[in-house]
Amino acid sequence: MMIHQTWQKQSIAVKLIAAFLVVILIPAFFLSFLYYNSSSSIIKQNVRESSLQITKQAANTLSYIFTIGSDTSDLIYGDPSLQQIVKMDSDPDVKGLERQENNKNLTDKLNNYVFSSSFVKIIYVLKEENTSWGSGTFSFYKWNNERKNDLQWLKEAQDKEGELVWMGLQKDKYSGGGSNTELVLPVGRVLKDFQTLNNIGYCLVNLDGKNILSKINQLKLGKTGKFFVVNEQGEIMIHPDLSKVGTKLTNTDLYHAVIEENKTEFEYVHTHTDYYGVKQPLSNGWLIVGTVPIHEITDEMDKMHQLVLLSSIALTIAAILVGLYIARKITRPIKLLTNQMKSVGKGNLKARTNVFSFDEIGVMSEQFNKMIIRVEHLMETVKDERSKKQQAELRAIKHRINPHFLFNTLSTIKWLIQFKQNDKANEAITALTRLLDANMGKKGNFISVEEELDIIEKYLVILQIRYDREFHLTTEVDEKIRHFTIPRMLLQPIVENAIFHGIVPTEKEGMIVIKAEERGDAVKFTISDNGKGFDPSQLKLVKDMEDSIQNGFVGIGLAHVYESINLYYSQKSEMLIESEEGMGTKITLLLYPNKEGEKYV
Repeated sequence: MMIHQTWQKQSIAVKLIAAFLVVILIPAFFLSFLYYNSSSSIIKQNVRESSLQITKQAANTLSYIFTIGSDTSDLIYGDPSLQQIVKMDSDPDVKGLERQENNKNLTDKLNNYVFSSSFVKIIYVLKEENTSWGSGTFSFYKWNNERKNDLQWLKEAQDKEGELVWMGLQKDKYSGGGSNTELVLPVGRVLKDFQTLNNIGYCLVNLDGKNILSKINQLKLGKTGKFFVVNEQGEIMIHPDLSKVGTKLTNTDLYHAVIEENKTEFEYVHTHTDYYGVKQPLSNGWLIVGTVPIHEITDEMDKMHQLVLLSSIALTIAAILVGLYIARKITRPIKLLTNQMKSVGKGNLKARTNVFSFDEIGVMSEQFNKMIIRVEHLMETVKDERSKKQQAELRAIKHRINPHFLFNTLSTIKWLIQFKQNDKANEAITALTRLLDANMGKKGNFISVEEELDIIEKYLVILQIRYDREFHLTTEVDEKIRHFTIPRMLLQPIVENAIFHGIVPTEKEGMIVIKAEERGDAVKFTISDNGKGFDPSQLKLVKDMEDSIQNGFVGIGLAHVYESINLYYSQKSEMLIESEEGMGTKITLLLYPNKEGEKYV
């Protein structure tokens, strides 16, 4: 099922070329498979015994040398007189001739160990402080100048608590014979005080690296095959090319075959060349590995491989060229049509195809052009109808708000006259006249923030008379924001709600703060009051304005504000309500203009 779906997703050109390849290449690949299996069997039969025998002999030789190194280290580690001399070096009571005699005895011991084996080059007994000893021309100065904290083998020796730490082939660092020191293979460990089990120093046995490398170079696999040694982590420890010592196996197939698999023989690919390899374990846990290009030991088989490979390549190229030629003829008009469809998908309704033919593709192209023309006309119609609908919805909202406001104001004036408060009634009529005058003569659905704030100030005069209470308005508006255009009555309903629902029930003077500032591409309005605030259940209802409007939880004022934002501003715009019971309410409007240039008048 998955293969079928993947095949369906491929282009026509890919399908055509794949068909040609399958028809032409199946016989070639079948023959290649037969030849490859036959040659592989011959390779294993002819090479396996000799390669394994060479590798085993090399492993035995290196294991013998490594055993000498570990045995020498064990002798030093377990020598009680040597241990006593190392401990006495830290004793301040040991002075003068006795200290000199101890140093001479320890150096003689180390020289004797070196002379007893041709594979041991030099031995060091090292301490991080005070005296250190070495056979031959030991340079205490070089050791003393080492940054001990940077020596990885010291840290590993401490962690292993007396077990051996094997290091890769390297130049001896502490010989006093100059900079061109001998090539060695070090094995180190900590020296322990067997009574307290405290660390008292380090033992470093350097095996003869030149001798070891000579043994490696004597091994041959084919003409250019090489043997090298790696540790358990795949790091090269011994290699004829000294620059590779200390590096890890970079070839993934080789690393998997050497470190992760248990087979003594393996094959892998490196730089497009097939390699044959063998490996054997060494006494210290390392592995000796031999690799050689397969073609060096199977030249005759390679000729057969090359013949089959060249034939397969020729047939593949022929199949691809034929497939490309036919596919190009068929798919070129399809690509043209596909590109135009993608362009339309990105919103370019002016795109048209230029495929002129009498086949199915030509008919499809003609119908596509007709369809885009109809879609373009339909979108223009929908856009015009949407604009008209928005204007009608806003007019309907305003026709609901204005009578509501006038009804409340006239009811207040009626109440003042009824109770013979003619001065206040006269003041209320004057304020209403000024407010209506401020609104009259304003054309269009939008006014500036400055004009909206002026209307709110006049409106507050009426509300102060209506509720017989002081309402203090504070505005903190950037000068530039005063010219920002907003729908009529965007802020006024919020102020009226703050007074009617928030401040009036508290029977105290009202404080209303209106802030406006730029926030990136948006303009942020914050209207806060010192009213009673919402209780948690009410706040939860009005958090979702869409649902609250549909269920009648909010009045026409807040509904007008929310719907105006949706009608005139980007979908990123927000209306947020924050409130705490007894601490007032804050309403935040974050307005993103729909288009660049619509921000200011």
